[in-house]
Amino acid sequence: MRAISHVVPLALRELLRNTPPSPGKVNFAWAAAVGPALQRSTAIQLEQGVLVVETSSAQWTAEIRRSSSTILSRLQALLGAEAVTRLDVRTNPNLKPSI
Repeated sequence: MRAISHVVPLALRELLRNTPPSPGKVNFAWAAAVGPALQRSTAIQLEQGVLVVETSSAQWTAEIRRSSSTILSRLQALLGAEAVTRLDVRTNPNLKPSI
């Protein structure tokens, strides 16, 4: 018997991988990969396999760049290796963090 903490990520991965790509699906995977604080301080858009990430500050940009390999592997585990091939991180001082 497996603990629910092991089953839920596997089920989530299968559900996400087997559905067509959509902005909602990518946003959900982003939130799961980075957590709520970082998710609130960013805006994302998937463009031909490249996830464009805009951050609200230079500090968040540096943090995402530092953690990009971990974030990318989490996204690929959820969405499939071909869905997101790299991250392009940019600072947008006009981006308002969501609450």
